[in-house]
Amino acid sequence: MEALDIARWQFGITTVYHFIFVPLTIGLSLLVAMMQTMAVASKDPTRKDAWMRMTKFFGSMLIVNFGIGIATGIVQEFQFGMNWSEYSRYIGDVFGAPLALEGLVAFFLESVFLGLWIFGWGKLPERIHLLTIWAVAAGTTASAYFIVAANSFMQHPVGAALNPETGRAELDPSQGSLLAVLTNVTTLAAFPHVVSGAWLVAAAFVTGVASWHMVRHHNKAREIGLESPEGHDHHLAARDLFRPVVRFGVLAMFVSASVLVISGDFQAQIMFKQQPMKMASAEALCDTETGAAFSILAVGGPDAFATDCDGVTHLIEVPYVTSLLATHTVDAELQGVNDLSAQYQEQFGETVTDIHGNEVAADYRPNLFVTYWSFRLMMGLAAFSGILAFWALWLTRGKGENARTTGSKLFGWFAVLSIPMPFFANSAGWVFTEMGRQPWVVHPNPDDPTVRLMTTQAVSSHPAWMVATSLIAFTLVYGVLAVIWFLMMRKAALKGVPLPKRDATTDELDTPTLSFDY
Repeated sequence: MEALDIARWQFGITTVYHFIFVPLTIGLSLLVAMMQTMAVASKDPTRKDAWMRMTKFFGSMLIVNFGIGIATGIVQEFQFGMNWSEYSRYIGDVFGAPLALEGLVAFFLESVFLGLWIFGWGKLPERIHLLTIWAVAAGTTASAYFIVAANSFMQHPVGAALNPETGRAELDPSQGSLLAVLTNVTTLAAFPHVVSGAWLVAAAFVTGVASWHMVRHHNKAREIGLESPEGHDHHLAARDLFRPVVRFGVLAMFVSASVLVISGDFQAQIMFKQQPMKMASAEALCDTETGAAFSILAVGGPDAFATDCDGVTHLIEVPYVTSLLATHTVDAELQGVNDLSAQYQEQFGETVTDIHGNEVAADYRPNLFVTYWSFRLMMGLAAFSGILAFWALWLTRGKGENARTTGSKLFGWFAVLSIPMPFFANSAGWVFTEMGRQPWVVHPNPDDPTVRLMTTQAVSSHPAWMVATSLIAFTLVYGVLAVIWFLMMRKAALKGVPLPKRDATTDELDTPTLSFDY
């Protein structure tokens, strides 16, 4: 393998690994803030106590996830200078601006106020303390915006011009400069999609964990007997502690799914205009068609893992749907991979000069297998969240004293199984976004293609063994971190919440402190 291949593997592995933590932090910070808000706003002592317990329960997992997310995120920015120095030289003046804003504004906002939230329990006034977790949620969301803005420039460069003297892309006031980068139409389309995906991750996480505990307490109450004080306490824990959180998580799943669908439709239309090759590859649309069908299952001839259009056969497809997704009309003509490849070779050349000064053949087609299946995994894995949401809603129907809980172990284990599925769907979405852009690291803007850079031109001139060494080191370190993260999150999730107890003299409910026994 060449240094370019290993560098791409390293960036892909570390990025996908880091993105395990990102959506959960973004979504969970918001959900925890909402839980604490319900606790502070409630005038019913029992309800207030329940939501405060849930705030601290899920807040402890937010802290673990946030910490490891920071450690793995720092690596990403170092790679731009180490493995992708030619990319940084060419685009650093533009790409560095939103990254700087992410660090100066978003990261400091979320990290400082997370510290105040952790150590402010019982020390800050209740409502001031509540504002700190909302500041954390605002910081994580702002962080997502600036990162998406930086990535969107790679998808659709705006606000910059190529300096012929330096050979660098630079922010250009005549093109709108930094404001144009931050208000890129690609950013405005991608941001709600990314954030709602993070909400879905967190909502599925909260629903899955709360559902498992609800089932456990329900069965414990039946096992001990409702007539006993301990059995009654477990019944109240299932009904009054975890059932409201399950339904809260389901509501969050419905809201996030709605935003995902709407923003995804908008984003697909933009992609068909800005990156038609990516969307043609996502559908394995090899030849130009009018009224293009949506492919549900396609195979690549004799090779099931074919990376190009040779022998592609569509086994199951829905007529006209791809044209409908692209233009909201069923009879639109969409260009295929083969025609687009020929068009790009004529526009950008049949060869490209790599960083070593060699002329190499230019292939403007992304890996068809990866692009096609990552697009389907992104959508298909989200189905688990839909099943969980409707199943949980049915099993917890009723109000007041008639509010139902369930002891179905099948539901409990399905809820746990559903937790990682939105994580995988998010990762598949980013694999599709980045792999589908290849061979471009900065995809040319169809209206002004002067600012562009191919991946083979962006890598550093390191020997392959050097990049392979860092790849092995990162893989080993991240493997250890993955085990530590999983054990810490598992311990925090299984720990549950202490059952409510009343002080014999004051008749007030005790409220557990935020735990740091990791």
